[in-house]
Amino acid sequence: MAAPTTRAVKLVVHDFEPGWDAYTERPGHQLPVDLAFADVRPEDYQALVIPGGRAPEYIRTDPDVARIVPYFFERGLPVGTICHGPQVPAALGLLRGRTTAAFPPLRTDMEMAGASFVDAPDVVSL
Repeated sequence: MAAPTTRAVKLVVHDFEPGWDAYTERPGHQLPVDLAFADVRPEDYQALVIPGGRAPEYIRTDPDVARIVPYFFERGLPVGTICHGPQVPAALGLLRGRTTAAFPPLRTDMEMAGASFVDAPDVVSL
């Protein structure tokens, strides 16, 4: 688990309430962090997973994330994204010509990044 710093990450729970137009957030668990993005050596890993939630909105501008993520795409290594996770490769121009799923309101963002959007639980794009 990598993050901007090695400080534990405070997670939130997104939930949908009847009558609400958007999800709500509640405090979740704390997740220990193994290393800071600056200390990640992508060559030490075989795959990458970018989780969803609000983190992708913030980490997509991190210069170390911009160093790490393309490594996996350029080498054809597995990259998994969940929910809002595709915001990171989209911001880095890595989804052009690919197919992706994402949290449905991100459809326009994904299409503007050059991806084909699929509203499905699982998508494989080679």
